[in-house]
Amino acid sequence: MKRILILVTAISFMLLTQKCQQHNTKIVYPKANKTDSVDVYFGHEVSDPYRWMEDDNSEETAKWLEAENKITNKYLADIPFRGQLKERLTHIWNYPKYGVPFNKGDNYFFFKNNGIQNQSVLYIQASLADEPKVLLDPNTLSEDGTVALSSLSISRNGELLAYGISRGGSDWSEIYVMNIETGEILKDHINWVKFSGISWKGEGFFYSAYDEPQEGDELSGQNRFHKVYYHILGTPQKQDLLIFEDKENPLRNFYGYLTEDERFLIVAETESTSGNALYAAKLKELTDINFTKIAEGFDYEYQIIDNINDDLLMLTNHEAPNQKLVLTLYNNDDPANWKVLIPEKETVLNNASLVGEMLFTQYLKDASSKAYFYNLDGTFVRELELPAIGTLSGFNGEKNKNTAFYGFTSFTFPSSVYKYDVTAGVSEVMHKSEVDFEPENYVTNQVFYESKDGTKIPMFIVHKKGIKMDGNNPTMLYAYGGFNISLTPSFSISRSVFIEQGGIYVMANLRGGGEYGEKWHEAGTLLQKQNVFDDFVYAAKYLIKNNYTSSDKLAIIGGSNGGLLVGACMTQQPELFQVAIPIVGVMDMLRYHNFTIGWAWAADYGRSDDNEEMFKYLHGYSPLHNIKKGVDYPATLAITADHDDRVVPAHTFKFMATLQEANGGKNPILVRIETKAGHGAGKPTDKQISEAADMYGFMMYNLGMKPEF
Repeated sequence: MKRILILVTAISFMLLTQKCQQHNTKIVYPKANKTDSVDVYFGHEVSDPYRWMEDDNSEETAKWLEAENKITNKYLADIPFRGQLKERLTHIWNYPKYGVPFNKGDNYFFFKNNGIQNQSVLYIQASLADEPKVLLDPNTLSEDGTVALSSLSISRNGELLAYGISRGGSDWSEIYVMNIETGEILKDHINWVKFSGISWKGEGFFYSAYDEPQEGDELSGQNRFHKVYYHILGTPQKQDLLIFEDKENPLRNFYGYLTEDERFLIVAETESTSGNALYAAKLKELTDINFTKIAEGFDYEYQIIDNINDDLLMLTNHEAPNQKLVLTLYNNDDPANWKVLIPEKETVLNNASLVGEMLFTQYLKDASSKAYFYNLDGTFVRELELPAIGTLSGFNGEKNKNTAFYGFTSFTFPSSVYKYDVTAGVSEVMHKSEVDFEPENYVTNQVFYESKDGTKIPMFIVHKKGIKMDGNNPTMLYAYGGFNISLTPSFSISRSVFIEQGGIYVMANLRGGGEYGEKWHEAGTLLQKQNVFDDFVYAAKYLIKNNYTSSDKLAIIGGSNGGLLVGACMTQQPELFQVAIPIVGVMDMLRYHNFTIGWAWAADYGRSDDNEEMFKYLHGYSPLHNIKKGVDYPATLAITADHDDRVVPAHTFKFMATLQEANGGKNPILVRIETKAGHGAGKPTDKQISEAADMYGFMMYNLGMKPEF
């Protein structure tokens, strides 16, 4: 028996050694054909040899992807602990997860996932004491879980459910209608819906859609001429009423929504991700809707929260970068006539609602949630006491009802759901997390470090209690830095596996985000975008200087605009990082605006055809165009998906083909291409677990970690 054990141990050691040796040899990557494609910008020639990869339907692209996936899959499969890592992820994932309930008509609704269901299920209950019943189970819509709910809306009387579904992660949606009492799916079916809500009015609903795209352009063609429609139940889509359009400006979006009492229709008009115009109409006849433009575009943000009689409650940053709450008549177009209910404060007002005849407001203070109640005249009532420093989500309630619901989470505080009595000001736990995680074993600190220009940047650092700060800790640095989006504390199932193995998780709140209002956002846009990359680099330098980690123990990760962040920093300062994981990143800054909704990002990025100065600035940091031959780049795993029609996968394809050819070191340069998946929303649980196992397996292995499960 002893000899058998010795033999098994020897074989295991030999196999492990063999795998390690395989990973230390330089990978031979698929040869990608190069063409002589060249663009000229203001007299400057820029080659684009992998332009053919922008055709996501071509046979040549498909063959290259197949060859890349083969190499990536083999490398990931050979990571010695990947199987155990996936088992641990599956185990820790497998606990009930509850969404925040909401009330409509005589019923309550909420989402629940029993553990590792691919999609969360929508439940209904007549009262909070009744046994919930399944209303809609998206897992029945496809065998592999890749059809997901993208939106839903319940009619005011609570009798009908309109819901959108997306297939394979695409931004495109289809709308269906269900009779809530019988469960019958009605014959109504709406196609080519995108960037839309669903707002019920009478015997139908408002929604936004594009014209049907040409065949082959569904996932990469530019989205043009957005429109708002009204659908009458029982009629075909071709008979839907056209409510709002702009024939002169094809690159604008229109989002229609109603006040809670359905008296006012609001249409927000945007030409980018920042700023909007606003139109309002008092509804009488659907065939005779007269809009008043109540806010000019596109320098400021305007959002109607609800109405108080004929006054509209508006959240805006008009001459108030941290936002304020005002009242305005539905047909008033002059800001001088606004009544300020809650003026701008030092902290950022990022949301408001009418609940229980009171104003509920959510603020951000140093990237964490604060919440307060006010009377309808703007006088202060009380603060909502939260369990810790963290993030409040989904404060769901109605203006004439006393009960509301909300969620709360933080880095080491798994998501919990609360019921709130608005009159008494008392919270009650409804659902507490049952995840296999011990919060008391971990600590979260917030620090403020200096960026290159001296600006103080906040950063959260999460790790096990008692670890030694000797510069040898594997560390994952994450950030976003764009589009006025704020990063706030939240619990992550997959991330918990990294920190329980001794890793340090760091989240930096860079300029370009919304953590400190519009000025903070603008400081990371256009000709100031380099501030974002400097903020990230100086976060890494702070961690190294203060002995949290070292360059050979530091991984950087980010998605979408955060993928651009990773791509820019790994090409500007490759020696600073050991591992880089750009996820669905914007990598070609000269051509991003040519695909799907990319044109809407120009307010943050600028465009290469704006002027020569903007072209040179974009070209100066565009990840694709700043890869240098012979440089030893970090171990890189770029992640994208075949149905990503937000940031098309060609960004990643071209970047990685260029990086593989240029890399001068032995670090792996791999691309992971998920099938039947998109930008991230609606991804089924089994795909999330597999992606997490690959991503963290790659990261931990290349940081030299030896996890014990």
